[in-house]
Amino acid sequence: MTASLDAVPALSDHERDELQRRTLVTLRLAQVPSQAAVAAMVAVVALLVGEMIDNQRLAGTGNAMFTLGSALVAVPLSAYMRRHGRRPGLVRAWSAASIGALVAGVAGQLEWFPLFVVGMLVFGTGQAAALQGRFVAADLATASTRSRAIGSVVWVGTLGAAFGPLLTPWERRLAGSLGLQPLVGPFFFAALLFAASAAVTAVRMRPDPLVAAGLTDPHAERVRPLRQIRGAVAVVAARPLAQLGLASMVISQTAMVAVMTMTPPYMKDHGHSELSAYVIALHIVGMYGFSPFVGRVVERIGRIPSIMVGSLILGVGTFITVMVGYDAVLVFIGLFLLGVGWSFGLVAGSTLLTESVPAEARVEVQGSGDLLMSLCGGSAAFASGFVKASFGYGTLAYAATVLGGVLVIYAMASRKVTPTVAS
Repeated sequence: MTASLDAVPALSDHERDELQRRTLVTLRLAQVPSQAAVAAMVAVVALLVGEMIDNQRLAGTGNAMFTLGSALVAVPLSAYMRRHGRRPGLVRAWSAASIGALVAGVAGQLEWFPLFVVGMLVFGTGQAAALQGRFVAADLATASTRSRAIGSVVWVGTLGAAFGPLLTPWERRLAGSLGLQPLVGPFFFAALLFAASAAVTAVRMRPDPLVAAGLTDPHAERVRPLRQIRGAVAVVAARPLAQLGLASMVISQTAMVAVMTMTPPYMKDHGHSELSAYVIALHIVGMYGFSPFVGRVVERIGRIPSIMVGSLILGVGTFITVMVGYDAVLVFIGLFLLGVGWSFGLVAGSTLLTESVPAEARVEVQGSGDLLMSLCGGSAAFASGFVKASFGYGTLAYAATVLGGVLVIYAMASRKVTPTVAS
């Protein structure tokens, strides 16, 4: 039995539906400010790092540390939620991210790079919370509505994620008017936005959806990351469809992060530094804006065909970005398509992974999946600066195109596996 302050008796179908609706509204309200914080940071972090250390090969370090922070928190956060529920886990993660954003902003102003790295690592907990949000949406969803529930949470991030980069010119000007380094402005605003997400979740996410679903265990062992990862690996290794779902998440994230991270420096090289914020905004609209539609497509045509569609769109987008050299219009189009392809890969992959493993192992597998996804994304962000400086942005984009092709082939091969939904 779950011994929690949020514990609720068994719910009727009507009560379950009502709680699911309340949970989705709460997640949407919390995702808007948190995604605005992350998106604004993405639009400026490579530029800030480039100015701090004057080394373009390391320009991706800030994004890499942010992604690494998200990865390091993924497993402990999922284990904490398994014991205590979704609400306390999300509140603590977003609160920590608020502190991390503040530290990163101060470090950027002082040009103290080691402290900036620490701040970005802690900043990453906000992304870990946002990624867990799609699984929170699935806690009380039925099999027929799970993709739409996940897609709706991913979609709502559009409102914040699109406006985040659009606000960065104003945030930069405001910071400059206060005598600060203009590029640190978005970090201080991010601290406020993460705090707002934590507050909304703390107030509204009652009863806790994971508790209501009967999937918490307050007596579970405290997090042992290696043990949890080994257990999750064993579960996924025995299920080919879970492997495909995980691969879709990881490959989509790796390709997207690598290209997105180096797009602002690439555009700065061609005199379009300010314009890059709008490219990132449109890219994020592609990532999140069509998620409800993506969720319905996943339900209508199936998980594996949706993964194939997403990887094709991703590959086309990265190819278009550089197919004729530098063209700002094609960068806009390519980054938008990259975002749409990522959305298909994440929603379809997350749904397939969740459905392909036993219910009692889902939280641990989800956390471990986010860990791997974030580690690969962080590695891609870190390496992207070296690839761009040594071989050019075009090589980076074409490598992402190849990854999309690999995922298409993998998904086609996996269609021979009879789909099953884990109970």
